[in-house]
Amino acid sequence: MNIKLSELIIIPIVITLVWVGFRWYRQPGVTSGTPAPEFAGQLASGDSLRLSDLRGQWVLLDFWGSWCAPCRQSNPQLRRLYDKYHGAKFSKGENFTILSVGIETSKEAWLAAIEKDGLIWPHHVSDLSRFNDHVAALYGIKEVPTTILVNPDGNILGINMDYDNVNAQLSRFLAKEEVQ
Repeated sequence: MNIKLSELIIIPIVITLVWVGFRWYRQPGVTSGTPAPEFAGQLASGDSLRLSDLRGQWVLLDFWGSWCAPCRQSNPQLRRLYDKYHGAKFSKGENFTILSVGIETSKEAWLAAIEKDGLIWPHHVSDLSRFNDHVAALYGIKEVPTTILVNPDGNILGINMDYDNVNAQLSRFLAKEEVQ
């Protein structure tokens, strides 16, 4: 077996390019520390909701799909965050809520998953055009689940943080009387 030096050099370069490309692909088109792009979405009820309607609150944008197994597996953690922090008093901001963006094509499957997974927060939007959803496109979402934590001023604090990191960030801003 004769392997040329040029072949030995090309293999790690290709692996590196694939790795960089995959990491780039997973990143949404927004960055931490920047203002969260404004959007209006249609709630499951048919009413409209703008992100700015939630200004003054901590908002976790959750891009997910009823068809997505990892999304459905993360829903209990989202429910725990909502149960723990919704109604809590923060030193900065009035409340915590989740705004779920459904990357969907079927309203029936979307609503059934919301019900089955116990996603009790009132803010669920989707235009039922899967990854062509206007909110997903605005945020550069290429895969789900993707989460984006927005502070009360409307700035992005974190992207794709796991449960423990979101929990840690929110607990840092609890009002002193809430900390036990």
